[in-house]
Amino acid sequence: MKRLHTHSMTDFGKVAVLMGGSAAEREVSLRSGHAVYQALKQQGIDAVAVDVTGNVIDALANIKVDRVFNIIHGRGGEDGVLQAVLEVMGIPYTGSGVMASALSMDKLRTKLCWQGMGLQTPKWQLLKNVQDIDICIEKLGFPVIVKPAKEGSSIGMSKAENRQELVSAFELANQFNCDVYAEKWIKGKEYTVSILAGEALPVIHVQTPNVFYDFEAKYQANTTQYHCPCGLSKPQEQHLQELALLACDGLQVKGWGRVDVFIDSDDCAQLIEVNTVPGMTDHSLVPMAAKAAGIDFKELVLSILETSLEG
Repeated sequence: MKRLHTHSMTDFGKVAVLMGGSAAEREVSLRSGHAVYQALKQQGIDAVAVDVTGNVIDALANIKVDRVFNIIHGRGGEDGVLQAVLEVMGIPYTGSGVMASALSMDKLRTKLCWQGMGLQTPKWQLLKNVQDIDICIEKLGFPVIVKPAKEGSSIGMSKAENRQELVSAFELANQFNCDVYAEKWIKGKEYTVSILAGEALPVIHVQTPNVFYDFEAKYQANTTQYHCPCGLSKPQEQHLQELALLACDGLQVKGWGRVDVFIDSDDCAQLIEVNTVPGMTDHSLVPMAAKAAGIDFKELVLSILETSLEG
């Protein structure tokens, strides 16, 4: 893994660490943000922690900053809106640009892009209303997992094994004011590939006793197991890393991110989604992968910040 650190700490100027936001992932973002802020301060960066509770323009109105470390998860921070505002304000920021952020936040549009590239992603069915339930059952069968297209951290997701559960799963996901879709349940193993400055970090194999890797498994449980080394052969791991980079390139994801992928029972890699502002908490996967590559948390944070100088 190459090291980016070719700049002095003063080159960054004053850095605003934007955290919080108003999406469902607000509490996770605050935890991530405080960890990032402390890491920057410990390295002599002139950083200020900014809890965004409303309009980001108002949040930055009385602070003169040279760049932003964006750690706001979910809608309003990860979907291109914040990125567009910062570009209008002329403030460089970490992570992907407007288009990549908007596409990646919308799991359905992400899947359509990958499909157009010839990349494998699980079959799905858009659920606009209850009338689509029977179409979904005929097309996908059971089990399926139902998802709101624009939520992160597995919020609003549930598995359905029969028609009644599918209706209930649709009603739950439909509360989040975005498209809802059912995705064919993949029997296999779950992996995640972190991307940093155009390179893939070591792959992590995720195992949970829960029905799936849900919010509780991600942020609260001590029963979730993270395997790094991931247990794949070197060629298999390299294939996943190359696939993740290709998946990100197709969406123009920049700076850093994390790609989630399953290897199904036929040994086929199935792309699930891309996170353009992944978590940076003590349960988060990017710091875990970085550590396996010999990169500690402070160096990881600095590496992410340094990508904001490349735009």
